[in-house]
Amino acid sequence: MRPDFGCGLHEMVFSLNDAATQGRITYAVRNALIQWEPRIDVLDVDVETRGGRSEVLLINVHYRVRSTNNFFNLVYPFYLAGTT
Repeated sequence: MRPDFGCGLHEMVFSLNDAATQGRITYAVRNALIQWEPRIDVLDVDVETRGGRSEVLLINVHYRVRSTNNFFNLVYPFYLAGTT
């Protein structure tokens, strides 16, 4: 019941795949993790396109779990609609 929860990626579904969109996604994901996930330290967030598929962005999150000091990474595919 928190309308401000999350990072607002759904608002970027119809954006163009350009450096500005990738920068907004990086900023939004990093800030949401810092705000909403106190169990981790965010080390890096980057967005890339791979394999010539311009409609798919790969969001790479590198983080450290504070309680165990273990390092992990997560790759989340984000699909842009309407990109050609």
